Amino acid sequence: MAQTTETQIGPSAIAPPASTTTNKLPTPTPQLHHLEKNNDDDELAFDDLPPFPQNVPTAPLLRLNLNRLLQGSPQEIENLWKACRDIGFFYLDLRDGQARKRDSFQEQDDDDDEAVVPTQLDGNGLLEDAAQLFSLGEKVFRLPTEEKQEYDFKDRGSYFGYKGLGAGVIDSKGTKDRNEFYNVSKDDVLGIGDPLPAPAVLKQGDSRKLLESYIRRSHAVVSLILSLLNGKLGLPTGTLENLHRLDAVSGDQVRWVRSPPQVMNDRQMSLGEHTDFGSITILFNRLGGLQVLPPGSEEWCYVKPLKGHCIVNLGDAMVKFTAGILRSNIHRVVSPPLGQEHMTRMSLVYFARPEDEVVLKALEESEVVRTKREDQRREGRDDEEITAKDWILRRALGRRVGGNYAASGGTEAGRSKQF
Repeated sequence: MAQTTETQIGPSAIAPPASTTTNKLPTPTPQLHHLEKNNDDDELAFDDLPPFPQNVPTAPLLRLNLNRLLQGSPQEIENLWKACRDIGFFYLDLRDGQARKRDSFQEQDDDDDEAVVPTQLDGNGLLEDAAQLFSLGEKVFRLPTEEKQEYDFKDRGSYFGYKGLGAGVIDSKGTKDRNEFYNVSKDDVLGIGDPLPAPAVLKQGDSRKLLESYIRRSHAVVSLILSLLNGKLGLPTGTLENLHRLDAVSGDQVRWVRSPPQVMNDRQMSLGEHTDFGSITILFNRLGGLQVLPPGSEEWCYVKPLKGHCIVNLGDAMVKFTAGILRSNIHRVVSPPLGQEHMTRMSLVYFARPEDEVVLKALEESEVVRTKREDQRREGRDDEEITAKDWILRRALGRRVGGNYAASGGTEAGRSKQF
């Protein structure tokens, strides 16, 4: 597993904050927004890496600001709503984003007066956690392959733990992927479920504390987004948040993904075309490679990484909850663009998913969702009702070597050519 190529990982993998299945998707023409040239482009670039090229198509993602969302800015909330309806992806500027003290809370173990874990919305803290987790991920991937494979739990019917290079497939032909990843269960880290076997480096107290902090801070961002979308949908207060409680059993996980450089004349997708399985994804990366296929387009576009930001996208559960009003957009991972292609690419992800026993179906307490679902019924469009746990297992394990790829589809609605 030793790499002689350059790598993007290390303590500065995330720059410090400035101050320290087959249901159809909605068809209206979306209002997309391209990333414009701004005066702060240099501030948003990762200056310790080869620059992201200016001559490649980039995805039309809006840049939202955590502080403005926290302050309840009507324009920022409207931009969130547009992004989630039109393409399902957006940038979120985390720098100096922090909830007021009275909006934060702490959880404490009664048996340990010092076990106080802040769970407030803290963009700077989340950026710092992400930077440290990139370094921890590097340690995990440096372990001998044989040791890492001890933590591949596919045969136990689990998607947690390790997946090695080529242990997944990217299409119905069985073409093997070119990435490795390690998934850490939220329930394990928070002590909600039974502990899972893990390498010693992940069992260390500092590692567990860091993972817990990242999970709590990521989930706080997720809860804010869910609350704002809940309001725009006209759902009863707390509906979406109550399907994603932090202390309930769910498939939420932290994932590190490592994609080594590919030989020039033998390149393919590192991670195949897909939509995310759950509700909301929080993604950190520094190198190009993530691509989205914008609605109504046949041209794949890179998502340019921005320092101080995470990339947020919606998953299939949000499509099902809203009868397709919100969008889970198809995306993939390829080699970084020219100038970065010789480097090892790392990503850090938090996947927020509905609680295991939640049934993925339209939330018809919302008038707009009910109207949309009634239209679908008149068109004879049925929608499978399945629990979040079963949906995620079917999709995740279907994309492992030997799995049922044909059953692994999400809400791509025929846009993927890999089936």
